[in-house]
Amino acid sequence: MKKLALLILSAAMLLPWGKVSAQTDFSSGESRIPLSVVIPEQVNKLSPGSESYLTNKLKQAAAANGLSVNEGLSRFFITAVITPLTKDVVPGPPQQIAQNLEITLYIADGFDQKVFATTNVTAKGVGTNDTKAYIDAVKHINVKSKELKEFTEEGKKKIIAYYEAQCDNIIKKANSLATQKEYEAAIYELTAIPDVCSCYDKALAATATIYQQYIDHLCDINLAKAKMAWAADQNSFGASAAGEYLAYVYPDAKCYGEAMDLYREIKGKVLDDWKFEMKIYQDGVDLEKERIKAWRAIGVAFGNHQQPVTTFVNWLFR
Repeated sequence: MKKLALLILSAAMLLPWGKVSAQTDFSSGESRIPLSVVIPEQVNKLSPGSESYLTNKLKQAAAANGLSVNEGLSRFFITAVITPLTKDVVPGPPQQIAQNLEITLYIADGFDQKVFATTNVTAKGVGTNDTKAYIDAVKHINVKSKELKEFTEEGKKKIIAYYEAQCDNIIKKANSLATQKEYEAAIYELTAIPDVCSCYDKALAATATIYQQYIDHLCDINLAKAKMAWAADQNSFGASAAGEYLAYVYPDAKCYGEAMDLYREIKGKVLDDWKFEMKIYQDGVDLEKERIKAWRAIGVAFGNHQQPVTTFVNWLFR
């Protein structure tokens, strides 16, 4: 239940309830391909600064060529391996290091362990130490180069081809997971389908059905616990405990009306001592768009709890 609560709370961060605001931008771009950035262990271990610059450069390369980058771990990912080619010491003052690097980029399927696209680029950098030289080299990678454009286009086409071929199977798998009450896993599967696929609308409809089941399930569990907490202590302490569960009851859940009845009962007894308020929809918002954001947030949250990143990419280098 704790896992369910944390995942749905991450979705709530994207919905127009109370003063909660969005923390992640899920706005649609040219496509909705769930590509993540993964930086594996390098032969020459990268400093945190070098790794950060490489991560940002891969994000720029994806975005510049029509791919959407998720913050969480997705089935498909873009990664890079740096191989030092030459290293020269340039006399000073100040003495500097000149690095010539070969950077191999991959777009791959982490679940089926297949490489969809790969390319090599070289980059040169100069700095007062190895880290600064690496950073300078990464900065000089041209994300709009012909090589990177062809590389990302090839990866994008193969990802779309995968979803076109597997779309109906993914929906069936999601429905099966939902019948086992594995709602987060089901939503993860469905929200991974890009909006450029022919069955995207069908997947969206399936997600809406499963999401409704999900919040109804959460509502039943949390309402029962709220009632137990209130029955045990019908005072400000019991009200506070009940409020912790009622916080996970959402306006479009089937038991919301019953939860509101309990809320009014508690409010009537503890009056102003209880500062909790039930969630309500704000006026003037596109609820459908906000729900889609919530679905994607649940999918990302679930994906983030899957296999470790190192395991996810190690097969590339066997």
